Amino acid sequence: MAALDIVSPNRTTTYYKDKLKTLAEIFGTDDVELEADSLRVMDRRYPVVNDVIVLVEPPKYSPFVRQALGTTSAGVGTSDFAEDEQYSFGEEWTRYSVIRPEHERTFRRYFDLVELGSLRDKRVCDLGCGNGRWSWFLKDVCRELVLVDFSDGIFAARENLRDIGSCLFFQGDITDLPFADDFADFIVCLGVLHYLPTPALEELRRLRRLAPAHLYCVYYALDNRPRYFRALLRLVTGLRLGVSRVRSPGFRKQFSRGVVVLVYLPLLAAGRVLDRLGLGDRVPLNEGYRENRSLRVLEQNAYNRFFNRIEQRVTHQEVEALRDTFGEVVISEQLPYWHFLCRR
Repeated sequence: MAALDIVSPNRTTTYYKDKLKTLAEIFGTDDVELEADSLRVMDRRYPVVNDVIVLVEPPKYSPFVRQALGTTSAGVGTSDFAEDEQYSFGEEWTRYSVIRPEHERTFRRYFDLVELGSLRDKRVCDLGCGNGRWSWFLKDVCRELVLVDFSDGIFAARENLRDIGSCLFFQGDITDLPFADDFADFIVCLGVLHYLPTPALEELRRLRRLAPAHLYCVYYALDNRPRYFRALLRLVTGLRLGVSRVRSPGFRKQFSRGVVVLVYLPLLAAGRVLDRLGLGDRVPLNEGYRENRSLRVLEQNAYNRFFNRIEQRVTHQEVEALRDTFGEVVISEQLPYWHFLCRR
């Protein structure tokens, strides 16, 4: 399937005309006004592009936003912002924009710690939303959804949720959000923080102020796996650091497909055989993909695995240490490792 087409910028703000009260609550001020092509919040003006409110400063604009706003300067990387990660995620979520049945199975795994009925009539914020796949499965549960992503993936999320009027869309940097304390009732941030150029768990602690309850998943350090899993990870990391520098879309597509054919499918085939002997969990990838064997999903996973330079990993013990910030931290012992629920 072709990548999502987001090449036609639209600068109107009509989508937000009935959402000013919500925007005032999100920003923590009544001094909020919609202008022809932007949102004014006190003395700040945020451009609106294809119904996405752009919170980042011009040096952090994504490629599509630069095109839409006529900004020619390329994004720059800084100590707290990784332009290459923004580019890769924008490419990933516009290429793999479709929400698939496999995503619902993964959603159910992530939300094993959450009583979905408790989110009814709540405002939920999906931080690092990508193509909006988690929000898609929350759309009929909660009152409002606030979707945030720093890449062009936010435009894929807007397209996927186009018919859902309870959503608000922001292109923003998780490390620098201008939102009010407790602007949301619940934060969802799954598979995001480990790609930041700043320490993942320190950023998580800073996000505490935004809502009373949070659901996170941060890449685990394979601390519940045999040593050879970690040895394989070191090999993969070396390869990833090399190929992630290549931005050719054609190379990325073919490399991802090659990884699926030459690595993923043989491992999953071996895992299927060993499952009969009760040994399938000893095969890398098998446990996570027993139910999700769609070639498209595997290809996306390969793309994600090899074309993002930054990858932080945390141990179960480090997640437990978050109790220095949150009153309650509940860690699921089920896949995906480690996902956990935090309450203040």
